[in-house]
Amino acid sequence: MSTLADLAVVFAQFSLLAFGGANAVLPEMQRQVVDVHHWMSARDFAALFALAQAAPGPNMMVVSLIGWRVAGLWGALVTTASIAAPSSILTLLVSGAWYRFKHAPWRKALQAGLQPVSAGLIMASAALLIESTTVDWPAAAVTVVTVALFIFTKLHPMLILGGAALAGVIGVVG
Repeated sequence: MSTLADLAVVFAQFSLLAFGGANAVLPEMQRQVVDVHHWMSARDFAALFALAQAAPGPNMMVVSLIGWRVAGLWGALVTTASIAAPSSILTLLVSGAWYRFKHAPWRKALQAGLQPVSAGLIMASAALLIESTTVDWPAAAVTVVTVALFIFTKLHPMLILGGAALAGVIGVVG
């Protein structure tokens, strides 16, 4: 298959698996992009994810950046359409029944079961990114301090991110 077809198949599958958003399938996305198809390195993948998170817009922007990196403009268009279209079509087809059975026990059970799955997938994504970007002890220290500040303080996230960026600028993290 061509690279564009490979991108379409891989990201269409993610579309139907991404409970909790594109970040929920990040570990598998990284595995496919880095280990299976060898389109980029793990560090390049992490850098694209960081760029997507720093930019305004949806968290799935990393998908478009991966497509752009792999196959230029057409790659970006194919990956974006492939991650958005299948789940959107499925949602359109199922939404009437989903609403009609909003008080059904099976629906409540399904939602209750999917919540921890989504949380677990997102936590796995965080672990993957930490593993790819923690290249030395100073980077690990910045990661730990950043997480602690996010969890235990009410500091504005931009202050925390700015502090982490400053650590990189002054050479704490290389």
